[in-house]
Amino acid sequence: MIEDEESALAWLKSLPEWGAQVRARLDTLICLLAEENSRQNLVSASSLEHIWQRHIADSAQLLLHVPRETCGQWLDLGTGAGFPGVVIAVLRPDLNVCMVESRPKRAAWLEQVIAALELTRAQVAPSRLELLETRPASVISARAFAPIDRLLKLSARFSTADTLWLLPKGRSAAHELQELSGWHHMFHVEQSLTDREAGLIVGRLNSKVRHGK
Repeated sequence: MIEDEESALAWLKSLPEWGAQVRARLDTLICLLAEENSRQNLVSASSLEHIWQRHIADSAQLLLHVPRETCGQWLDLGTGAGFPGVVIAVLRPDLNVCMVESRPKRAAWLEQVIAALELTRAQVAPSRLELLETRPASVISARAFAPIDRLLKLSARFSTADTLWLLPKGRSAAHELQELSGWHHMFHVEQSLTDREAGLIVGRLNSKVRHGK
């Protein structure tokens, strides 16, 4: 279990994706975030003191569920301050990461971050999810974006039978999955590495439509 900044950094350094360039880019991301957080509330001020654990490692753990051979587009919904989207783009610069963020100020800041970190295969979609053009995604992630039933209603059109869903849900993961009905799916809950009480919903949709639709 990753319980503090020291263990978060140690765990990150154990990843095969880790290297000097990754560390430099993440350090730059942290500096940019701290600076921008004084202008717009991207993350809670208290979480900046535990950023490696609360935001960087918490985002990076999603990669443990993604096969190395995965290609195509990673669609990150409601990216906000860039978690997990920017972290994924830093660790896996070979992936096409599209970060969907409807709030103009946040989207503009994310564009600046992508440019500063030279993430040539990352992009921002400054749009409401409902207005985003349908496209197939290899991976769909969403960190505290919406309850899972509403999330699926909004985004199932981006999913194929092969799309991997990664949904950090905090303490509500098991409850949300238990309450989910009407969808053909193969979802399960994985334990978060950064919070003993948090879970990650992982799996695939067997169908884009609900039962009876």
